[in-house]
Amino acid sequence: MTDTYLIKYGEIFLKGKNRFIFEDALVNRITEAVEKVEGEFRVHKYLSRIYVECKSDYDEEELIAAIKKVFGVLAICPVLVLEDKGFDDLKEQIVKYVADTYPDVNFTFKMLCKRARKNYPLNSQEMNCSLGEVLLDTYPGLKVDVHKPDVLITVEVREKIYVYSKSIPGPGGMPVGTAGKAMVLLSGGLDSPVAAYMISKRGVKIDAVYFHAPPYTSERAKEKVVDLAKIVSEYTGSIKLHVINFTEIQMAIYQKCPPDELTIIMRRYMMRIAEIIAKESNCLGLVTGESIGQVASQTMQSLMCTNEVCTLPVYRPLIAFDKQDIVDIAEKINTYETSILPYEDCCTIFVAEHPVTKPVLGVIEMHEHNLDDCIDEMLKKALDEREIIEI
Repeated sequence: MTDTYLIKYGEIFLKGKNRFIFEDALVNRITEAVEKVEGEFRVHKYLSRIYVECKSDYDEEELIAAIKKVFGVLAICPVLVLEDKGFDDLKEQIVKYVADTYPDVNFTFKMLCKRARKNYPLNSQEMNCSLGEVLLDTYPGLKVDVHKPDVLITVEVREKIYVYSKSIPGPGGMPVGTAGKAMVLLSGGLDSPVAAYMISKRGVKIDAVYFHAPPYTSERAKEKVVDLAKIVSEYTGSIKLHVINFTEIQMAIYQKCPPDELTIIMRRYMMRIAEIIAKESNCLGLVTGESIGQVASQTMQSLMCTNEVCTLPVYRPLIAFDKQDIVDIAEKINTYETSILPYEDCCTIFVAEHPVTKPVLGVIEMHEHNLDDCIDEMLKKALDEREIIEI
């Protein structure tokens, strides 16, 4: 078990003179993640490298699992850190490293030496040849393959010498908080938790709003959404969940608007409410789990009608995803089993038998005027009486 891990990142390299901002954010996110693991750790940045140093006993699987949920991490590499005691000592350490790391030394390999410290007596190519030669002489089962090796053994000469050959994939993306903040319309279904995950992967900090409709939806339906938010927060960090009692508004729409337009009009009022909360929370946009054509309210015409009530941008990370694409991600991030629990949300309870699939904006707006005598007061009440849950 190693005492040091090298954290590799991807797109951050492209940030030019602003790269340090993203590196520092990634260091902070990793620090927050490892604080949940029993043990003492130091996360620090040195010369465009991020390291996690383990200062006490720890559970390796638990630590790696925590870091693997940090957006911005491309790979986690267990590292052997050596003092520079000369090249002969390095050759001995490389031989020992291979034996300690691989019980069966029977594979193809490639040496990749990087000499950041230019006063080192050998250049990178000389190191590649010499270290590769000593491994071939020591282990008959090794063969060189410079194109597609089974194992890439990397040696970096810096203030110390870093040796690693295993790379554990991370989630990639950008550190949360580096791309602003957005409000997710979170339901108990499959799609919106995946959308929350996807937008956060691009560095967006999220809060969420959930529309509850008691007694038509049970308290367990709300608990299901809270559970989903908790799972998503393992990747995104803390989430402020706004729970809106939507029953009164839904009943008014149900009583005063055409049955086939219920879902579209309901979605428009959800977007209005979500935008009010988003602006209060300094969010730069709304996020939904909609995908073109998945249901009647997600046709191009329907999405245009729901977008029309918003002044903030509406981001739809899943817009071109097939359902199986969404299921695959839900299974990967562990929201699938919770999402399929049989507790209905307000969207499914009040769906029309034959909902309109090509709504006309002018017609929708005309029928919304049926609510003019009551809707403003209902919106204010729903916002004033909302429940806020810190997750």
